[in-house]
Amino acid sequence: MSAAHILVVDDEADIRGLLKEILSEEGYVVEVAANAAQARAARARQTPDLVLLDIWMPDVDGITLLREWSTSATDGCPVVMMSGHGTVETAVEATRLGAFDFVEKPLSLAKLLRTVERALDAGRRKRQAGKLFVPALMMPAGKSKLMQQLRAELQQIATHTSPVLLIGEPGSGRELFARYLHGRGPRAGAPFVTLVASSLRDGDAEGRLFGAAESGTRRPGLLEQAADGTLFIQELEDLPPAAQRLLLGAIESGRFTPAGGEPIELRARLVSSAQPGIENRAGSALRRDLLGHLNTLIVRVPPLRDYAEDVPELLRHHVDRLVDSEGLPLRHFSVAAQNRLRNYPWPDNVRELKNLVHRLLIQGGGEEVGLEEVERELAVQAPAGEPLVKQDLLALPLREAREQFERAYLQQQLLLCNGKVGQLAKRVGMERTHLYRKLRSLGLDFRSIAED
Repeated sequence: MSAAHILVVDDEADIRGLLKEILSEEGYVVEVAANAAQARAARARQTPDLVLLDIWMPDVDGITLLREWSTSATDGCPVVMMSGHGTVETAVEATRLGAFDFVEKPLSLAKLLRTVERALDAGRRKRQAGKLFVPALMMPAGKSKLMQQLRAELQQIATHTSPVLLIGEPGSGRELFARYLHGRGPRAGAPFVTLVASSLRDGDAEGRLFGAAESGTRRPGLLEQAADGTLFIQELEDLPPAAQRLLLGAIESGRFTPAGGEPIELRARLVSSAQPGIENRAGSALRRDLLGHLNTLIVRVPPLRDYAEDVPELLRHHVDRLVDSEGLPLRHFSVAAQNRLRNYPWPDNVRELKNLVHRLLIQGGGEEVGLEEVERELAVQAPAGEPLVKQDLLALPLREAREQFERAYLQQQLLLCNGKVGQLAKRVGMERTHLYRKLRSLGLDFRSIAED
């Protein structure tokens, strides 16, 4: 087992030196920081197993730094506060913010070592629990065979370090699956950092990815923030050219250099999401060599319409979550409402289902969500050109639904036949004269399709 890594944060050089000497002799790996800026940078470089944090420091006090970590850090690292001017109020505040313990200066060597051992043991138990038990809200819901296979696939690759590309439609829950992948592997106790690719610009890509020095303080970039955890790149195809070049260089060299800093090893696992077609770089300016590095493992996230049998369970899941997190009134969906939603095409996937549940709970009403209430929420005209599989044909009268289907069906068949009606007639089994009449009635111009 490797030695535990302890970060000592104290503005007094004598205290830092003494603690480093004592703890190093006990077999620990010790890093020291003289202020909050150095502490942030050290924690970004490598997640410690324990932080010994002084309360009274000149730039940013320890309580402020603890509050910052308690709201942003997800690594589960225990923090022991140190102070030569301890008060009950300060100790209570530190405990409220998640400090493991509070020790007073001058430090008692025996008490310090006991506290360090207890804190490290608590941190190990917490990290182990994080590896074994993924929080319920992170667990992708669904009992269908498709979802069971997807969870099994993610569990199988979670222990590896190779880059993963999650391919699926927008709203299909790709980030949830990325977090599930992170939570099931050995990096569960390390940071999960999200990069929305479209938020980068060519001018700020280097600073955002690699970090930079500002007024003598180094600001860690996303790759450094992810450290030994996971960097999730959302919508990979939206990365601007400069970001693609920088990321490619970091991957191929295994390191990156912050502006004005020293080279840093790239240790984060890279997980990305993209829309179907990325494999062929369809409509994308993504570099082929970068894609080749990031798609070592490919996981296909299905659209909700492919596992519609899970819709009733997903409805219950999101009702329970919103009731618990937002205190909204508990409502349940009638059998008729559930059946209607099972046959809805969900063009925006799980995100649309979640938003529908949210609206229905906020609007309130009886304990039961009925069919009529659901129909009112679904009564939105489908965008022109929406693929047939995403059209809600059950919302239309029979004649309109039949026309929608015939138009979409014949339009796609015409494309396959390059606009040649003779081939189309053979393919769909219709007499040519009747087919011409049908195309005209549906407003399909086979000549323009042939020209395209």
